[in-house]
Amino acid sequence: MSNLIVVAYDDPFRAEEVRTKLRKLQQDYLIDLEDAVVAVKDGNGKVKLHQMYSLTASGALSGGFWGTLIGLIFMNPLLGLAVGAGAGAVSGALADVGINDDFMKDLAATFKNDSSVLFVLVRKATPDKVLEQLQGTGGKVIKTSLTHDEEAKLQAVLDNAQAPAGEES
Repeated sequence: MSNLIVVAYDDPFRAEEVRTKLRKLQQDYLIDLEDAVVAVKDGNGKVKLHQMYSLTASGALSGGFWGTLIGLIFMNPLLGLAVGAGAGAVSGALADVGINDDFMKDLAATFKNDSSVLFVLVRKATPDKVLEQLQGTGGKVIKTSLTHDEEAKLQAVLDNAQAPAGEES
């Protein structure tokens, strides 16, 4: 079962920086992210979601492939490509994977302007190594499906700045 973690930042860019760290950790096989979305509330109070995966683009690519293949069978690959890509893009745009978009927009709208919120669904992780990399990144844990102890530990790690090299913490 995946764990939901929502962290708010007073800076509109900080959530994206932390998500970039998490994606790097995923490449190193230290965390398995099901979804990681950044919501940014601009100076005018408008909330914009920055999804980790573009379902529209992947749907168009997949649909284009299958449309071309079917088009080859019926001797009209260009028509098949066009129809397949269009159908794939539409189905990708209508699909919602991971965290509910309305939930994210509604929660992000409650924060102050020029802020950002990181929504993460974690399948599994190596907690000690992931927490080490998130040390001192700031933010306030808003909502989680973690235990109270795990949530408190995460908040403590986010709050604590890393000690400079050569110093004990």
